[in-house]
Amino acid sequence: MSYFVTGGTGFIGRNLIDQLVQRKGTIYVLVRRGSKKKFNDLVAERWSDHKRRLVAVTGDLTKPALGVGKADVEKLDGKIRHFFHLAAVYDLAADAESNEAANIGGTRHAIQLAEKVKAKCFHHTSSIAAAGLYQGTFREDMFEEATGLQHPYFRSKHESEGLVRRTCSVPWRIYRPGIVVGHSKTGEIDKIDGPYYFFKLIQKMRRMLPPWVPTLGLEGSRINIVPVDYVARAMDHIAHKPKLDGQCFHLTDPNPKRIGEVMNLFAQAAHAPLMSMRIDARLFGFIPAPVKQGLTMLPPVRRIINQVLEDLGIPKDMLGFFSYPTRFDNRDAEKALKGSGISMPPLEDYAWVIWDYWERHLDPELFIDRSLSGQVRDKVVLITGASSGIGKATALMMGQAGARVVIVARGEEGLQETKAEIEADGGKAFYYTADLSDMKKSEKLVEQVLADHGAVDILINNAGRSIRRSIQLSYDRFHDYERLMQLNYFGSLKLIMGFLPTMVEQGRGQVINISSIGVLSNAPRFSAYVASKAALDAFSRCAASEFADTGVSFTTINMPLVRTPMIAPTKIYEHVPTITPEDAADMIKQAVIYRPQRIATRLGIFAQILHATAPKVSEIVMNSAFRMFPDSAAAQGRGEEGEVKPTQEQVAFASLMRGIHW
Repeated sequence: MSYFVTGGTGFIGRNLIDQLVQRKGTIYVLVRRGSKKKFNDLVAERWSDHKRRLVAVTGDLTKPALGVGKADVEKLDGKIRHFFHLAAVYDLAADAESNEAANIGGTRHAIQLAEKVKAKCFHHTSSIAAAGLYQGTFREDMFEEATGLQHPYFRSKHESEGLVRRTCSVPWRIYRPGIVVGHSKTGEIDKIDGPYYFFKLIQKMRRMLPPWVPTLGLEGSRINIVPVDYVARAMDHIAHKPKLDGQCFHLTDPNPKRIGEVMNLFAQAAHAPLMSMRIDARLFGFIPAPVKQGLTMLPPVRRIINQVLEDLGIPKDMLGFFSYPTRFDNRDAEKALKGSGISMPPLEDYAWVIWDYWERHLDPELFIDRSLSGQVRDKVVLITGASSGIGKATALMMGQAGARVVIVARGEEGLQETKAEIEADGGKAFYYTADLSDMKKSEKLVEQVLADHGAVDILINNAGRSIRRSIQLSYDRFHDYERLMQLNYFGSLKLIMGFLPTMVEQGRGQVINISSIGVLSNAPRFSAYVASKAALDAFSRCAASEFADTGVSFTTINMPLVRTPMIAPTKIYEHVPTITPEDAADMIKQAVIYRPQRIATRLGIFAQILHATAPKVSEIVMNSAFRMFPDSAAAQGRGEEGEVKPTQEQVAFASLMRGIHW
């Protein structure tokens, strides 16, 4: 007894061959000319004990009789007992042309070869998609009754099955699996499909919320999920059972679960919050079609929907399954499997295996280059304030990652030291001296950098000045506010406006503004500093909206207190928790890799939420801190401060409010 298998290196095909190698006979597998090495590697890895029985036959799904050569046809003539046709496109996102070429054309060519070699039985792997969007229960003896075949995939599966029924002169059997997921024992699967599209949503919920928090979700129709090992075992058993030719078998779950139940089973497996409150998707059916169509035609609504689906990796067509109307009777399949010990395992028994395999092997995040070098290698990264502190740590990090680092500061000596360290580590660095509070010098800097480098890919506005002084002590120091606004806001803005045109022109770029946690916490004694940084934050939010579709992004980092030369004059900071410049550089690294609109500590976000929801409580907390931490001697005009020993109360408060400027 010999077998011929198309799609043998595919997902279902591999699992079917796992069953066939346990039987006697040679297994011929259709392999494209360029895929022989892949096939040989698969044999060595998976079926090494049976390698002499597995024979590759060169061919092509898109060619008549599968493009199998005359010599191979003669070799196969009269020897094939079972011809399994599994090769097809299983992808809702594939276009009509791809579906027709592989599913319809491929089936036609497979029938031609099966007839040429006088195969005894043609086993066609169809799909429940062949039923289209039939309203009600679709039986195994139904075919022409299929409705709602507008989708290219549904139509191609229906028409390819129709070819077998109408034109195949070889006795045939048809198998319609449900939505095939991974192996129920190992979880193995080779691509994301069906319910897997919603795994990223579950994962994001797990990251945002603890598992005990009830969440809102959608409830929909019943979704028929089957593990690949059940499909392969059932096909193998039914194929070898006599007197079943001319029949169709639904390899489906007789008790399918609703989408909300399925989502919760996988959420439970992921230790994510369950969707305890579920809105039935059918309720949206009461909204008049013109209203829904009108809303989705609005550009902002359409872009938001597309962006959310893109972020989650969900094809738009998948949303149609929330109202999938078809159920499947599988009495003929159950009758054929009776006594075999082959039965559908409950999803709750293997959902955790499916999730675990996806997260370890298929999570799209695993295939994204999360390295800094992958984002900045050979790109021009300009960092201001790079002679010390955060700027220097960031410049060294960028140099190690392979960026062309452009460093800017007022002091030439510090820049030369930074440049030397970058180059000693094998990096490339270029330095420019400029006082960014002087608008003319900023303009000259932009002109010179563009002349030397053509464009700036990533601009990191780190240079800044801070003043810690209460408003009462600033009545006669209006120039403090002017100085900080000039550097922290106008200086950064001048560079942004100078480098933006080339970023837009090349269709990519990023502006990273180093702001302060004080903007979120409204830190007392820093009114001049916080106001200047808040102005830059507000500009960035507006700019992010304007440039969202140009490839240019804006990221604001609300940095907590960092131990740099800028805070050295305030002696009390020697006794409060701070982060290092290297820690701050890591925050910038995350900004470059993930390109979010904002990066902030949890405490900073909490402070912002507290101020938004309970402003009076926030005010009391900040006023208590204001009274607890006095102005420095320098701020009071008493010269340099001596050694400052904080009280236990101050240390406890600063530790509780880690990273906030006091």
